[in-house]
Amino acid sequence: MIAGSMRARFFVFPWSALGAWLLGACSSGGGGTPAGDAATGDVATMADVQIVDAAVDDDAASDGDSSASDSVTVITEFPLSANSSPEAIVAGPDGNLWFTESGPEANKVGRLTLAGAITEYAIPTAAAQPWGMTVGADHNLWFIEQGIGSGGQIGRLTPAGVFTEFPITSAGRYAFGITTGADGNVWFTEQSGNEIVRVQPDGTMTGFPIPTDGCYPVGIAAGPDGNLWFTEGNGNKIGRITPAGLIAEFAVPTAQCTPYGIAAGPDGNLWFTEYNGVKIGRITPAGVVSEFPIPTPNCTPYGITAGPDGNIWFTEYDGVKVGRITPGGAITEFPIVTAHCYPSLITTGPDGNIWFTEYAGNKIGRLAPGP
Repeated sequence: MIAGSMRARFFVFPWSALGAWLLGACSSGGGGTPAGDAATGDVATMADVQIVDAAVDDDAASDGDSSASDSVTVITEFPLSANSSPEAIVAGPDGNLWFTESGPEANKVGRLTLAGAITEYAIPTAAAQPWGMTVGADHNLWFIEQGIGSGGQIGRLTPAGVFTEFPITSAGRYAFGITTGADGNVWFTEQSGNEIVRVQPDGTMTGFPIPTDGCYPVGIAAGPDGNLWFTEGNGNKIGRITPAGLIAEFAVPTAQCTPYGIAAGPDGNLWFTEYNGVKIGRITPAGVVSEFPIPTPNCTPYGITAGPDGNIWFTEYDGVKVGRITPGGAITEFPIVTAHCYPSLITTGPDGNIWFTEYAGNKIGRLAPGP
């Protein structure tokens, strides 16, 4: 079972609320509901800048790679509105960063230019609680709506700010991770229904049951082999699903490690965070798993992405740091000045910097990698 820090609340869902969904509090259906441009306007933000001297743990490289070295890294933070609770962040098709604001007082999707100007788009459905996000093959932003108000939906937002919402048609209707596959479809993890769901460009959904019951799928990413790879938070496994829906599962050696975020690495492998195992995992397309301990204890690694420098970058939710791991396993950590900001999801921007959300800090962070 998934053990506890405050972030575990997104695994242990409030079943009274879910029950309201299942009892028909929200209607299901296949059609999308379009809505007009809901932008609230650009807001110029004052950015807080910090310079970080990174510490390196060369012992973390299990295969002898100690290529990471001391460097100076600049972290810049862009404040958002109070209680915005940003979660997902992606590099958009328009050269900007896009993020979800999951706080109940926010209920928006935000756009951040590289210069720091913010535009917010109010989601048509109240209390939608936007969560994961991906850029679709159609060059739109696709995102998850977890909230009771939405009853479980997948949202689509054009770069111009026009929304369409598609009710989730699978049984559980509680989605979490989302990505775009090599087949041109959007795929997401559906936790309550224990499924991986495929979404066609017109919003048609097809669910594929995961063999391990109650595995609680979390993150999902497109792999270099043309398949989709996902984490099983309670199943303690990494799953692989083909575009046709065939699923294979691979056990992670560390028990109860809670595999969480996952991303394709620059080395042709998949990399994932172990939320409770406090490790970064690597799995080859053949299913061979390696694990690398993170120096900071109980740091709860969360989001993960491939960097522009040939390394993999991740967030430490409780450690309040951004981490870097080389393909050989050497780990470097970069502390964030804002205390208890809970860095969450992370991506590489079009400017070659690392961008991440600060869920409790209500900020977007930018890390400029040092030499």
